[in-house]
Amino acid sequence: MTRKLENQKRSETAILLILTLLTCAAAAWMWYLQRASWLEAVSFVTGAMCVWLTVRENVWNFPLGLLNVVTFSVVFFTAGLYADAGLQVVYFVLGCIGWYWWIFGGKHRSRLRIGYASRFEIIALAAFVLVSTGTLWAVLSHVGGSASFWDALTTSISLASQWLLNRKRMESWLGWIIVDVIYVPLYIYKGLYLTAGLYTVFLCMAIMGLLHWRATWIAENARAPAQHLPARAKP
Repeated sequence: MTRKLENQKRSETAILLILTLLTCAAAAWMWYLQRASWLEAVSFVTGAMCVWLTVRENVWNFPLGLLNVVTFSVVFFTAGLYADAGLQVVYFVLGCIGWYWWIFGGKHRSRLRIGYASRFEIIALAAFVLVSTGTLWAVLSHVGGSASFWDALTTSISLASQWLLNRKRMESWLGWIIVDVIYVPLYIYKGLYLTAGLYTVFLCMAIMGLLHWRATWIAENARAPAQHLPARAKP
């Protein structure tokens, strides 16, 4: 079982590395052809690398993510996606919190481990998404934001997913998958083709992240009972 898990992790690492390199090459090529600004290209590369590190449970995804949200906030504001631009500011704060939690959020201030959200967390976050979507939709419609409803919905789900990610909850990947499925056609509609391509890669990475985290959780919980077995008495 351990060898199978190790082989699976090697395959996932190879695929993630290929996807990340492809996104970097695509960003450079689109910038060279002047089909994307340098800022969008930088956002593209740092975003892909950040998700790759998150899938690998590498805490350095957070400092790289902080750089990513700064660049994306400018890109989204220029495109008229005001909720997405504002979301990056909230992401910055949540990123700082998540960075701390991943390092000291476990038992006795140890490293935080992967787990599932409680029923209370799911209900509370679902209520948040409903209220937040309705509120943001009304505000964005009033100020003339582009694609107001979808902008509000993806913003709300993204915030809930980031909170779950900060706590290393498995359900965070389900939220990101839903968001990415909505984002791809939205960004194509807005003419942000490079960003749409980025979120297509994000979708693939989110699916891989869900599978990788679940495999890690199963392996960790399989080891846990063995560690607590009483020592066999000597004859």
